[in-house]
Amino acid sequence: MYTEAMKVTITEFRNNLFKLVERVIAGESVEFVYQGATIRLVVPEGRSSKLDRLTPRQITNPGMTEEEHRAADRKLQAEILGEMEKDWAGL
Repeated sequence: MYTEAMKVTITEFRNNLFKLVERVIAGESVEFVYQGATIRLVVPEGRSSKLDRLTPRQITNPGMTEEEHRAADRKLQAEILGEMEKDWAGL
C-alpha cells in the first residue's frame, strides 16, 4: 500500500519535475494542487516492463515440415548460444 504522499506546490513540482518523478518511480507518491484539483502521482503496484507486454508470435515456414522446423530451431539456438559465449568470453 502507499504511504502518505509528499505534498508540494505546483511551482515546486514544475521546478523539480524530474527529481519528483524519480521519487515516484522509486515508490513514493507525490501530491500537488492545480486549479483546485489535488493530483497524486503514484506508480501502480505490479507494473510490468515493456518486455512483459510483448505478444509472442510463432514464426513458421509453410514449406517446411514440423521436424525441419524443430531442426532449424535447434540450429538457431546453438548459434545464439555460441555467439553469447563468444561475447561473454571477452569480459
